[in-house]
Amino acid sequence: MSLACDAGEAEAGMGRCGAALRLALEGNIAVGKSTFLKLLGATFPRWHLVTEPVAQWRKVPAGGTAQESTGSTNLLQMMYQEPARWSYTFQTFSFMSRLKAMLELPEEPPGTPHPVRVFERSVYSDRYIFAKNLFEVGHLNPLEWAIYQDWHGFLLQHLGPRATLHGFLYLRATPQTCLERLRRRARSEEGGIQLGYLEQLHAQHEHWLVDKTTEIHFGDVQRAPVLMLDVEQDFEHDRAVQGVLMAQVEAFVTSLGADPSPSHPDAL
Repeated sequence: MSLACDAGEAEAGMGRCGAALRLALEGNIAVGKSTFLKLLGATFPRWHLVTEPVAQWRKVPAGGTAQESTGSTNLLQMMYQEPARWSYTFQTFSFMSRLKAMLELPEEPPGTPHPVRVFERSVYSDRYIFAKNLFEVGHLNPLEWAIYQDWHGFLLQHLGPRATLHGFLYLRATPQTCLERLRRRARSEEGGIQLGYLEQLHAQHEHWLVDKTTEIHFGDVQRAPVLMLDVEQDFEHDRAVQGVLMAQVEAFVTSLGADPSPSHPDAL
């Protein structure tokens, strides 16, 4: 993937020849993505960070328009409670919410554009981690999986560069550590999640981002570099570990052609 720009654009500190560098922060459930985003915000204040739209999944308008809804539905909880019934519905909605967040242009002060945008997960992990795993365990039937892949590929191919990511930050920890963190944060929808599910998701991440054995249908994504970040240790409270992780991110972003513009991180 070429990242060559002219000298003026390089000095401006922008990736992809003047456009903001777009990265996805990937990782298992409860690996620490939200905490890591906060650390990125403290370290790189000029970056634009986009959190996962969990609140939208918890409060889906149940009838009529969003303005005239008769109530709301927690689709995330429904999917966990009855995955065979609601997985296709949930994956459709989660994809659209991620896509909208990706395409929405951030407000930028004049003369100080964001050099980097970081999305908490992506439309690609939606397919190659979660939907793929739901199909493989039988919660998406073959017809649903085929339809999902068809419109997913069609939309992203036609969006072209607007849907491109330039790299991935992969937060990596053992499924057991993720389970411990999941229990500590105690989200009501996640009470039934067992170690086996986290092991499945861990394997999907490894196949895609480490082993490169997952079949990817988008050339730019297949070639996009991956920075693997070991977050097995409690990086939320360890300033030394935070410093190591942020230095790795800074070097990665610099290698992709953007000026990370770091500051000193605050303790989380």
